[in-house]
Amino acid sequence: MTIKQFEYKPLAHFSYAILSEDKIALVDPERDPAAYYAFAEEYNAKIVAVFETHPHADFISSHLQIHKETGAIIYNSEKLGAGYTHQHFDEGDHFKMGNVNFSALNTPGHSPDSITIVAKAKDKTALFTGDTLFIGDVGRPDLREKAGNQKAKRNDLAKSMFDTMMTKFNDQPDSAFVYPAHGAGSLCGKGMSADQTWSTLGEQRETNWAFKIDEEESFINHLLDSQPFIPHYFGYNVDLNKTGAATLRNAVADIPFNLFETEINGDALVIDTRSEADFKKGHKRNSFNIMALKPEHKFETWLGAIVKPEEEFSVVVSYAAHVHEVLDRIAKIGYESQVKRVITLESNFGLTQELIDLKAFKQDPKAFTVVDIRNTSETESGKFFDHALTIPLHELRERTGEIPTEKPIVVHCAGGYRSATGSSILADALKTPVYDLGEAVNEFK
Repeated sequence: MTIKQFEYKPLAHFSYAILSEDKIALVDPERDPAAYYAFAEEYNAKIVAVFETHPHADFISSHLQIHKETGAIIYNSEKLGAGYTHQHFDEGDHFKMGNVNFSALNTPGHSPDSITIVAKAKDKTALFTGDTLFIGDVGRPDLREKAGNQKAKRNDLAKSMFDTMMTKFNDQPDSAFVYPAHGAGSLCGKGMSADQTWSTLGEQRETNWAFKIDEEESFINHLLDSQPFIPHYFGYNVDLNKTGAATLRNAVADIPFNLFETEINGDALVIDTRSEADFKKGHKRNSFNIMALKPEHKFETWLGAIVKPEEEFSVVVSYAAHVHEVLDRIAKIGYESQVKRVITLESNFGLTQELIDLKAFKQDPKAFTVVDIRNTSETESGKFFDHALTIPLHELRERTGEIPTEKPIVVHCAGGYRSATGSSILADALKTPVYDLGEAVNEFK
C-alpha cells in the first residue's frame, strides 16, 4: 500500500491517493483532479474508488467528475443523502482493492454524516479521518446550523464528537497512521498542528487534547469555545458537494474574457485579484481588492467570506496568462457560476486610492478613525491602537454604516493582506478618504 498526500495550501486541504498493485483509491479529492490523473498515469494504474468522508463545507470536491471520467465508484455514508450515483460505506461495509482492505467507521461530530476510512494492508493501518480527527485537534461541530440543508445543533454534534473520540478509535493500533483532510490555516478547526501533516494514532492519543478530556461537559465546552468565523460560502459548498459539482473544464469554459477594459463603470461588483499597488494606481468602480497572486494568499476564503453565493461579479486579473489560474481558484469554492466575465485593465486606468502619509499618521494616530479588521480571536488578545474600532473583515461589508466619517479612515490587519481588501471595501462604500496601513502595521506592534 502506497499513500500519496496532496496539499492545496490556500485552503490547507489534504487529499490522498492509495495505490495497490495497479489500482488507486482517492480520499476527499479537490475540485481539479489533474494531480490525481497524473499520479495514475505515473504508475499506469486505474482509479477505481473515491471516498468522501463527508460533504465538505470549505471546498468543492471533484468526486462526480472523477466518477464520470474514470468510472470510479464513489463511496460515502448513507447518512449523507448524496444526490449522485454512489455506494454507501458505513460501519460493517468493506471494499478490497489489491492487497488493501477498506472499511468504515461512522465518526460523527464535525457533521452527522462523517466517516473515517480505515485502510489495512498486512501490518500497516491508515486512518483517513476527514474533518473528524486532525493533528492536534478535532473538527468544529458548529457548521451544520448554518451550512447545508441538513441541520444539526452544535451541542448535539459536540456530544457526538465526544462519543467518537472516546469510543470509535479504541480498536485501532497506536501504529495506525492518521491522515486528516486539513491542517493549520483551515477554518474547519481551531488548533491544528502547523508542523505536521500526518501523525500516528499513538502520538495523537498522547498529545491531542480531544483524547485527554474524558468528561463530557468539559470536552464540549472546550470544543465550542473560540471557533473561527463561518464564511458565507460554507453552506453552499455542503449542498453542492451533496449533489455533485459540474466538471471543472465545462464549468469555466464559457466565461467571457476582455483584454484592456476601458470602462470605469458597468459592473455591480468587481473582484480585483491584482497586487495592492496595482489596484491603488487604478481600478474599476465597485471593486474589492482580494489578491490571488501567491499560494499563501487566502483568496478563496476571503472571496467566500465577503461575496455571497448568489452574487454575480466580474474579475480583474493582472495578465491574460492569469485567467486560468484565477478561475481555477474561484472554482475551488464553486463560485465560477457567479463570474460574469474576466478582464484586464490598462496600466494606471480608472479610480485611484491614495497612499497613507505614514509620517502624519505616526505623529497623531487619533486624527484618524482606525478600523482593525482582524478576527475576533486576534483582537481579544489586544489592540495595536487603543482607539481603534474592531470589525472583522468578514463582517466589514455589512457594517460600513457603523464607521464614523468625520475623520480620514485607516484600515489595518495583522500583516497587510487583509487590509488591502478592507480598505478597498470602505473606499468603495464611504466618501471619506480611506487609507490602507498595509505592512507598515508591523511598526506599531
